[in-house]
Amino acid sequence: MNDTVKNTIESECPGLIKAVATERSVEAFEVLFRYYGPRVRIYMLRQVRDAQAAEELMQETMLTVWNKAALFDPARGNVSAWIFRIARNLRIDAHRKDKRPEFDINDPAFVKDDAPAADTQLEEVQDAQRLHRALAQLPQEQLDLLKRSFFDEASHSTIAEQLGLPIGTVKSRIRLAFAKLRAALESRT
Repeated sequence: MNDTVKNTIESECPGLIKAVATERSVEAFEVLFRYYGPRVRIYMLRQVRDAQAAEELMQETMLTVWNKAALFDPARGNVSAWIFRIARNLRIDAHRKDKRPEFDINDPAFVKDDAPAADTQLEEVQDAQRLHRALAQLPQEQLDLLKRSFFDEASHSTIAEQLGLPIGTVKSRIRLAFAKLRAALESRT
């Protein structure tokens, strides 16, 4: 292709891009594709050294030109620079994707342990023992209220009816039991 034809096509490119953007002109895009497609393919071939990958990247570049033609701004540069910037960015994205390791769901780093760590188990056992000792120190009536409320999941009003106590008494005894448990657990930590 001689320089006159090249200059003619390149001078028409902003109008062609505008036609693609506003009218979705297939004819205008075809002219752009015939002119820039081979150039982008050669650029990609130099970069990736794989004919199939170069072809795919060229196709993706030209598809992006079709889809994003409205984003072209002639004040920021010429059509050629815009298209090759798209090609460059797509090549970088493809390179990053190729270099990204595949996620292996069986990788030990991602598989949850079946059993908790030994130190966690020991802490849980010690916490349970402290709680049992603290519960054993409560008066029987407070322990009974806690069991009914939390283990039997009875409401305060149900407990008050079952024991024939005012609801305020039930609530204050439970609150008092909590205070005693908190004090017993905090003093041993």
